[in-house]
Amino acid sequence: MHFGITIKPDMTVERILALTRQAEAAGFEYGWIFDSHVLWLEPYPLLTLMAANTKKMRLGPCVTNPAVRDLTVTSSLFATLNLISGGRMQLGIGRGDSSRRVLGKKPVGAGDLERAIRTFRELTSGQEIDYDGQPTKLSWAKGSPPVWVAGYGPKVLDLAGRVGDGVILQFADPDLIAWCLSFVKKGAETAGRDWRKIEVMAAAPVWISDDLKVARDRVRWFPALVSNHVVDLISRYKPEELPPALTSYVSSRDHYDYREHCEVDSEHSKFVSDDVVDRFCVVGTAEAHRQKLRKLASVGVTQFNVYLMCGEEEETLEQYKKEVLPTFK
Repeated sequence: MHFGITIKPDMTVERILALTRQAEAAGFEYGWIFDSHVLWLEPYPLLTLMAANTKKMRLGPCVTNPAVRDLTVTSSLFATLNLISGGRMQLGIGRGDSSRRVLGKKPVGAGDLERAIRTFRELTSGQEIDYDGQPTKLSWAKGSPPVWVAGYGPKVLDLAGRVGDGVILQFADPDLIAWCLSFVKKGAETAGRDWRKIEVMAAAPVWISDDLKVARDRVRWFPALVSNHVVDLISRYKPEELPPALTSYVSSRDHYDYREHCEVDSEHSKFVSDDVVDRFCVVGTAEAHRQKLRKLASVGVTQFNVYLMCGEEEETLEQYKKEVLPTFK
C-alpha cells in the first residue's frame, strides 16, 4: 500500500511546505491539497511551491472539478506544473462539493465530468481539439497526468472504472469500499479494461490514541463532510440502490455550515455517532490503525490518504512514520 497526505490550505504557506517536506521524508509518496478557492487559499500556487520543495512526491488536488475554472485553464495549469515537477502531477477530479456549493451552485453531472476528463487528457498531451467551436492546442504540453476520479454513486464509480487511472473514495469503511468497487469493476469490464490496474485511494482523517473519546472527537467532522455527498446521492437514487450503511446516518442531520467545513469543533458534526466515526475514519491505538489498513488493502485499496487536518499534524506524521508505514513497506 502507498501512503499520501491531504492538506487543507487554511494555514501559513510556510507550514504547508514544512508539512509537505516532513511527509516526504517520512515515506509518504503522495501530497494532495483541497481545492475550495473561496473557503481557503487557491491550491495551484501552493502546488507549485510543493513541487519545488519535494523531489519524488506526486502532487495534485483532492479534488478539483470541471466547473470552477475554464477547462483550458486547468489543463494549462497541470501541463505547466508537470513540467515544473518533472512529471509528478496527478489530477484528482470530481463533480464538485464545497467549491461549488459555497457559491450556491450544484455539482456538475457525470456526463460533464466524463467529457472534462477526455478534454483534459487531450489538451495536456498536446493534441488539437475543437473547444467550443475553436481549434485549440497546448502545443508545449508534454504528457497527460494520471486522472483520479472521486465519487460515491454508481454512475460516477462506473465512470471511474471506464476512464479513470484511479478512484478516490472518501472513507475508510472496508465494506462500503467493496460496494463502491463493484461499480468500478463493472465499468472497467464494460470498457474492456482490467480493473486491477486502476489505483484505489481511501481518504480519511486519522488519530492515534488510547483514548477513543478524544480520537473520535478529533475526526467527527469527517463523516459530517461526507454527509453532503450522501444527501446528494439520496436525492438522485432510489433507497434500494444505496446501502443503508452509507445513507442511514444522515437521517439525524439538521444542517451543514460551510463556514465550518472540515473544522474539528464544528457544530454541524454533532449528529455523527461513534459507530459511524469508527467506520469512516481510522482511530485508536497504532495497532488498531495497522489492522484497519490491512483490511482496506484486502478489499483492493492501493493508497491510503491521510487527511492531515485534525490538529497536531506534525505529530501525526511522526507517529505514522514510526508506527504504521514500516508495516506496509
